[in-house]
Amino acid sequence: MSTIRDVATLANVSTATVSRVLNNDTTYKMTNETRAKVWQAVNQLNYKTNSTSRIQTLNGASSTNKSNVKIGCVLSVTKQKYNDPYFMSILSGVEAQLLSKGYEISFIKTGPELEDKNKLYSTFSESITGLVLMESLNSETYEYVRKQVPYIVGIDTQRGDIDNVGYDHYNVATMAVQHLIERGNKEIGFIGGSGIKGNIRESQRYKGYFATMHAAGLTVNPDWVIDCMWDEITCIDKINHLCQTKNCPSAFFAASDLMAMAALNSLYFNGIAVPTEVAVIGLSNIEVSKYSNPPLSTIEVPTKEIGMVAVDLLLARINGDKLLPKKVILPTNLIIRSST
Repeated sequence: MSTIRDVATLANVSTATVSRVLNNDTTYKMTNETRAKVWQAVNQLNYKTNSTSRIQTLNGASSTNKSNVKIGCVLSVTKQKYNDPYFMSILSGVEAQLLSKGYEISFIKTGPELEDKNKLYSTFSESITGLVLMESLNSETYEYVRKQVPYIVGIDTQRGDIDNVGYDHYNVATMAVQHLIERGNKEIGFIGGSGIKGNIRESQRYKGYFATMHAAGLTVNPDWVIDCMWDEITCIDKINHLCQTKNCPSAFFAASDLMAMAALNSLYFNGIAVPTEVAVIGLSNIEVSKYSNPPLSTIEVPTKEIGMVAVDLLLARINGDKLLPKKVILPTNLIIRSST
């Protein structure tokens, strides 16, 4: 097992400097380069502080033991930490279930934050018992986190070595597009965002959309496949372009309610009536979707329950469940409103 002296030697600094970095001591001035060297050495040696040994099991745990358990959460967001109602609803389920079991969240970080090496190393410098992961993360970051945290449960991540909770992305797309087809639409566009693979056509929601269109004998027009990178402004701009070039389909399936409402905003701005000229269906059924103009048809995803089930799986692992990684798929439901 590595010692603080090993870290100091590898980083070419004193043990006192290593101690200050690990304890975030700002009493003495230190360059970012020095801090980075220390964290890099900590990572390379997989060093653990003696005072924060891991908790292997909570069977019969007392309240004192529970207070020593540290459970974190990594959010999937594109901009600000708390701007997506979908992930906020999942987070509320995580928090509620943890509180009901006598625990609380020790920290909340985002995927983009953990791409900063200093933040990554400092976040996991102390022992973390468990983690709810809402983003797949890049391979380097994920492998580091995997080494530091013994118990991780993912929310719709692409990681097969941990438990995952979510919904059937392919099936919800099929359900949404089939609804639009049943409403008489033949020209149907897709609004989504590039995931960790960087290609919108690799997403299961796009594949479900494409397969349903193909099965119905309908053509997928590449102009109507919109990668907005999960950004509302980008979505509005791209829909505006279709409207202004008179190249709009008769309907859109948006792989997120936020993107669907951005599309509604653009269509309204361009004087296009919904649903008589262009129909729109979203995905997730966030609270505000029922108050959009017109109220948004969508696929309901049980977001709060996803968070609660993730906590149950995580606590089961902490308590000694050693079965193979599980994938739990929760049911979804078509919600028909005025936008289709």
